Amino acid sequence: MTIAADSLRADGAVVQNILAELQTRIGPQKYNAWFRHGVRVDVEDGHVNVAVPNPFVGNWIETHYRDMIAEAAQTLTDKERAVVVTIDPALSGAVGKGQLDKQAEIVERATTGRGRARLPDRPAGLRYRLADFIVGASNKLAYSAGLAMAGASAPSFNPLFVHGPCGVGKTHLLQGICNAASRTTVRGRRVGWRYVTAEQFTNEFITALRQKKLPEFRGRYRKLDLLAIDDVHFLAAKKATQDEFLHTFNAIETAGRKVVMASDAHPRLVGDLNEPLVSRFVAGMVVKIEPPDRQTRLGILRRRAKKMKLKLPQDVLEYIAAHVRGSVRELEGTLIKLTALSALEGGKITLPLAADALAEYLARTDSAVTLGDIEAVAAAFFGITPADIHSSRRTRTVSAARMITMFLARRHTRMSYPEIGRFTGKNHSSVVLAVQRMEKLLSQGGELKWMSPAGPKSMPAGRLVEMLSEQIR
Repeated sequence: MTIAADSLRADGAVVQNILAELQTRIGPQKYNAWFRHGVRVDVEDGHVNVAVPNPFVGNWIETHYRDMIAEAAQTLTDKERAVVVTIDPALSGAVGKGQLDKQAEIVERATTGRGRARLPDRPAGLRYRLADFIVGASNKLAYSAGLAMAGASAPSFNPLFVHGPCGVGKTHLLQGICNAASRTTVRGRRVGWRYVTAEQFTNEFITALRQKKLPEFRGRYRKLDLLAIDDVHFLAAKKATQDEFLHTFNAIETAGRKVVMASDAHPRLVGDLNEPLVSRFVAGMVVKIEPPDRQTRLGILRRRAKKMKLKLPQDVLEYIAAHVRGSVRELEGTLIKLTALSALEGGKITLPLAADALAEYLARTDSAVTLGDIEAVAAAFFGITPADIHSSRRTRTVSAARMITMFLARRHTRMSYPEIGRFTGKNHSSVVLAVQRMEKLLSQGGELKWMSPAGPKSMPAGRLVEMLSEQIR
């Protein structure tokens, strides 16, 4: 693993001690899979920056290890520090095939129940509030619907299903809804709520089955006033869990209570979700959160810079907002770099200095669509995980998802064949071959075929490309 510690803020020993503490907590197997190579950790004045090679690894580390990293940093530095996860595709080259396969195995065990199921290390905390949610044209409808779900009265719709690419604020919105609901009363009592990921719901269900505690599990969920479930696409191809969730959903909805969900893809584009679930999801309000527009990006930058105590001139903020058009994480990554620049330059950041320092970074992120967005949508459609796309698995389903991911990356981003290869853990020739195969299928009006738990499936390649392209735009 690459470790970069700024001598002005922390020496390498502090970083090493934090990582050693993390390894003790999560065990060597998980540590080697997620942190040994391809991750860079910096301890800075107000925060810990964790740079990762792609959004998939970033999402996993944020969900499972962010709090542990924060606790270790506070223990070892005697100072509370926020943990910021940023994307740096240049780190992709440090990740080997064996590490990618190990990540895929860990994700599969966690999301399918294979191996020993267990509850998460801690209940999911609520880091986000609706008051901190920056509202713009890209998310205004989702935010308004979220406010309605957080209120004491029943909205005209139920459930609320929010979807969109990685890093656009879906988790922030769901946790903000729960945070607001937690301070609400209904008929003189506090609202009963719960925020979980689909992975956590799956693990709790499997544990309840094995320990013969299904009544307790059902009682915990079916009496809630508000259930918020994140990453719904992880329910794909898990028939037993889907059946259980359907009954849970029906119990909550029939009682006039609320369900809020988030996913990387529209419910009809999540692979192997049973039709009864899909029909209930689309019967409510389905809203897509788009990547933030320029004004929203400017608002996010102002809020984040203030939180990081970074003073930036208006022209610098405008420059970043105009050029970094991806996710919130990419905006945070830009601010992280400017934090380092600010320390070196005595706190004075001018537009020419910022433009020169960030030229390479901005060129790499100068696209409204990222490969992370593409692989998240493709994985959700085929009922697999992004980890499978990065792995060396060659099943028909994984190969089809990987091929269309590479093809869409060439169509919708400025990434070269080698860059796509490094991002997905493949070589240049593999990407070229995948793109050529898709182009041949499209020119001949052919079908793309894959396997699902229900049996073989197929779809005209042109229709599939059109559907997935619509999702990532």
